[in-house]
Amino acid sequence: MQKHVNITIHGKVQKVGFRFAAIEQAIELGLTGVVKNYEEDKVQIEVEGEIDQLKLFLRWCHIGPKGAHVEKVDYESLEKLENYEKFTAET
Repeated sequence: MQKHVNITIHGKVQKVGFRFAAIEQAIELGLTGVVKNYEEDKVQIEVEGEIDQLKLFLRWCHIGPKGAHVEKVDYESLEKLENYEKFTAET
C-alpha cells in the first residue's frame, strides 16, 4: 500500500549535502517525492512509496549523511497521494 509522508528534519542539516543524500537514498529505495531546505536549520521532505520502504527512509532521516547532526525528526503520514514521478530537490 502506498503512503505519503511529510517529514521535517531539524538540526545541522543544511550545507552538508542532506538534500542530495536524501535523493540518493530515496531513489535506492524506489521512493518518489521532493526535498527542500526550510528555514535556517530544517529540511522538508514529501515522500511517497510502499510502507516498508518509507520506514527505512525515515530511519535514514534520523541519521542523514556524514556531516549532518539531526536533532529531531517530525513526520506525518497521509492517505492522499501527490503521485510524484521521481524524487527531486527544490531550491
